[in-house]
Amino acid sequence: MKLNKNLGFILFLALTVTFTACKKEEGCTDVLATNYDSDAEEDDDSCEYPVVSQETDFSLSFEENGNSHEDPGVSASSLVPSNTLSAGNAPTDNWFDNVTYKGAFGSSNWTNGWTLYDGYNPTAVPTTEVEITGTVVTSGSTESWTNDNVYILNGFCFVEGALNIQEGTIIKGAEGSGEDAAALIIARGATINATGTATQPIIFTYEGDPLDGSVSNSTRGQWGGIIILGAATLNSSPGVTQIEGIPTNEPRGEYGGNNDSDNSGTISYISIRHGGSDIGAGNEINGLTLGGVGSGTTIEYVEVIANEDDGVEFFGGVARTKHILTAYCGDDSFDYDEGFRGLGQFWCAVQASDDGDRGGEHDGGTEPETATPYATPVIFNATYIGNGEGRALTFRDNAGGQYHNSIFVNWAKGVDIENLDSEQDSYKQFQDGELALAGDVFWDIGAGTASNDLFTISE
Repeated sequence: MKLNKNLGFILFLALTVTFTACKKEEGCTDVLATNYDSDAEEDDDSCEYPVVSQETDFSLSFEENGNSHEDPGVSASSLVPSNTLSAGNAPTDNWFDNVTYKGAFGSSNWTNGWTLYDGYNPTAVPTTEVEITGTVVTSGSTESWTNDNVYILNGFCFVEGALNIQEGTIIKGAEGSGEDAAALIIARGATINATGTATQPIIFTYEGDPLDGSVSNSTRGQWGGIIILGAATLNSSPGVTQIEGIPTNEPRGEYGGNNDSDNSGTISYISIRHGGSDIGAGNEINGLTLGGVGSGTTIEYVEVIANEDDGVEFFGGVARTKHILTAYCGDDSFDYDEGFRGLGQFWCAVQASDDGDRGGEHDGGTEPETATPYATPVIFNATYIGNGEGRALTFRDNAGGQYHNSIFVNWAKGVDIENLDSEQDSYKQFQDGELALAGDVFWDIGAGTASNDLFTISE
């Protein structure tokens, strides 16, 4: 019996050794981990990884999406790139022109011949002036302005019906501020059909402008601007709100609704000059304000030059705009807010040497910032030229948005994305793919040349 017990014990030890020898060595098997174990044959979920900063996270996306740091050969005096750039990525929406270049310009300059930026002024100015005040045209009626008159806007001038403006017509805003500021306001449900041409643009300026080229590009805030109000969706509560600067007891200042295909008319080949007067509480009118404008509206070939505040600002809606130039404005060039979800192509911004802030100030919502629909516009072929100061783009208040095949030159800083460490903010929009840069070119950004230098995350 003792011999049998010893033999049993020896057999047990042998089996134990055999099973131990067959067991695989466990450890971290991921070569990217900081604790990678080359001897490990089986992963035990112990891998540890280096902490990646959010700026680095975004810069990795920047490189993966075909963005680059290279000289496109553009400047404020030469908008058409002189250096060869790759074609970038093709748009998926048929509204966009599928061009083979980056930035707002191909081989020709579409601002030539009709913009003040290019030096255009009419050869003759009509001597007959028509004073406009209060209601321009009532609902259900039509008013036409012709190019043999100069129209003088006194105070807030509201369009309730249809306003037609002939090519080559000149409209001037009288001096005034607050409720006396001169502005043309296209009310919700009304339409404007202002169709200039490349040889006869429609000009909006201030009453004292002789239109002979003698007014400096630093002359700003001399009248108000153009405000177009539509019935498209906002993300602010209750979905219909009052445009800033218009008294709350004025119903013609309301915008917003649920008709994203709303049509406020057509504006093309329009030059808006020297506007942005103060309308109260430190608010200046943007050169072109679009509140809840729908996709049925046509907006193309528009110049906003020397405005005191922003060049163009979108408050919600889904406006679609092409060939827009903002130059020498005192604040941001392009601004959006309140869930703007439109499309844009061939946007150009040129900052003044003496003033200006961001190329794009992009906000998502007001109260609450998490309200839907989120601000997620798509922009192709932009060219933003700074003055060596300011920032090319800022995304905050839960704003998303996409820039494709665009050029950003001569800014102190590149792109800033707000991260509030909340369930929904602009950094979350980036993580979800609703905030993206793809096929873009950055050059002469003061913060640095590496992709990681071009981005900051703010709280």
